[in-house]
Amino acid sequence: MGRILAIDYGQKRVGLAVTDMLHITANGLETVSVHDLLDYLEKYIAKEPVEKFVIGLPKQMNGEESDSMRYIRPFVVGLQRKFPKIELVYVDERFTSVLAHKAMLEGGLKKKNRQNKELVDKISATIILQSYLESKNFQL
Repeated sequence: MGRILAIDYGQKRVGLAVTDMLHITANGLETVSVHDLLDYLEKYIAKEPVEKFVIGLPKQMNGEESDSMRYIRPFVVGLQRKFPKIELVYVDERFTSVLAHKAMLEGGLKKKNRQNKELVDKISATIILQSYLESKNFQL
């Protein structure tokens, strides 16, 4: 059984989160530049088995996909070419940035740390992954 790796894809940075081997917890992994992402994933997967990618699906309030999908789709094509044996699923990522800021505030982080966009991206990826894990638990 491999890990599940979540990707919160942005135009400049990508937040990553990963599960433990038993798929019980979601933990922030890293924030990586878009340009370095595939290389980073290749190195990570060489060290740690990954069985599934969970990609944040940006949607508008009406449920339609947001404009960000024009950046995400080409990335996903490249990801599937590079790692064809790893399953890929999308998870609605609406409100993850808001939830990340709320978690940071409730966690007592100072304003300067809450403005750290890399940290927000990593926490957003963790929220996406946790959401996926919870949805899987309800399906059991």
